[in-house]
Amino acid sequence: MRAAVWEPGSPLRVESIPIPVPHAGEALVQVSACGVCHTDLHVMKGEVAFPAPAVLGHEISGRVVEIGLGTTPEQVPAGIELGERVVGAFIMPCGTCRRCLAGRDDLCEPFFEQNRRRGVLFDGSSRLARADGSPLAMYSMAGLAEYCVIPLTALAPLPHDLPEFESAVLGCAGLTSFGAVHRAAGVREGDTVAVIGVGGIGLSIVQLARAAGAGMVVAVDLDDSKLQTALDLGATHAVNSLTAGDPVPVVRESSGGGVDVAFEAIGTPTTLQQAVGMLAEGGRAVAVGIAAGDAAASIPITPLVRRAQSIVGSFGARTRSDLPEVVRLAREGSLSVTDTVTRSYDLDHVATAFDDLAARAINGRAIVRMR
Repeated sequence: MRAAVWEPGSPLRVESIPIPVPHAGEALVQVSACGVCHTDLHVMKGEVAFPAPAVLGHEISGRVVEIGLGTTPEQVPAGIELGERVVGAFIMPCGTCRRCLAGRDDLCEPFFEQNRRRGVLFDGSSRLARADGSPLAMYSMAGLAEYCVIPLTALAPLPHDLPEFESAVLGCAGLTSFGAVHRAAGVREGDTVAVIGVGGIGLSIVQLARAAGAGMVVAVDLDDSKLQTALDLGATHAVNSLTAGDPVPVVRESSGGGVDVAFEAIGTPTTLQQAVGMLAEGGRAVAVGIAAGDAAASIPITPLVRRAQSIVGSFGARTRSDLPEVVRLAREGSLSVTDTVTRSYDLDHVATAFDDLAARAINGRAIVRMR
């Protein structure tokens, strides 16, 4: 198969490598498309530590072509069958650790220890290797390839009335936004909301917040075209922080004294400080964006205490229960994958896709199509 291999100091290079073999509890998926996410770019830029060489890519759509030998019927989620369409989530829960048993797939200990630290699956080994046998690390399921191996716990069926390629973004942009809106923030009917950064995840947050009943959604970004897309997808107000200057007083004024929820979807100290500064009394700031390296924000303590505000981090959602719900919301039209995905690239141009992402030239989310 062809796969995009990353090594530090080199551009992504498409190589021919052996098709991986799934183990018990895993599936081999013929990948239709993989999302182009900023977290992969952080890895490529050395801002998030990860072993190399590696195949990146962590949100996919495709078809199940093999289920690992020794898999028991209990390990196969409902609707996952050979030949059927699926979406795969970037959080791949083991299903058996204490966090998973408590329903907190987003905190799965083996996932973070084995995959995010070492680039392997739960048995401590990668399913990928080069033609010479040298191992390749896997970032999640290593979706920037024509085939990938993924734990069955991270799959959900993809109904045939959703598009096969664009639906890849449900596995990260959709799942991350669902976790932020419903798990971390608990957006309620009539809430006022601000979303700082309306890229692929920010646009999904806008849509899901509106679907959850938010009465006001203020989109904040540096790019007018992205802000217009956010307005088209449900935002009620838009603030260009490049031309308006500090967006905090603008958002506080337009919302009548601050918002109930502020989502930070970029991952910089400045934007997290802005999110906290936008809060009304009792407001919740939800940090969603991954920061570069050990970046830290300075937050005034006394206002946080006196105004009963809160800051919570949100890394995805609870894959086994929430990914099917994200698919349902997309099917109902509460989350439009066709409007969120604005560009597609073929695998031969995967390096261009990430160059465009780095240049902030992608409005919404892009995907890499494998066929």
